[in-house]
Amino acid sequence: MELEMLKNIIEKILDRKLDAVTEKTTFVDDLGIDSLDFFQIMIELEEVYDIHIDQEDAEEIVTVGDAVETLRRVTKGNRNGK
Repeated sequence: MELEMLKNIIEKILDRKLDAVTEKTTFVDDLGIDSLDFFQIMIELEEVYDIHIDQEDAEEIVTVGDAVETLRRVTKGNRNGK
């Protein structure tokens, strides 16, 4: 679920259709995303899921899978009242 949502957000930000995005896909090397695009993706995730992703967490995100795991961790924290 999170992977598909993230893929949709990436496609929206990059304004192109992406066929083979997996959790191993890297933002920079595979997708060619620059820091501005990455920042926009993080903002969109925060808005869609009504969460906050700390800068330290965002800096650790290299692959789509990293982003999915961060998203799962942060949304779980929100549900637990953290």
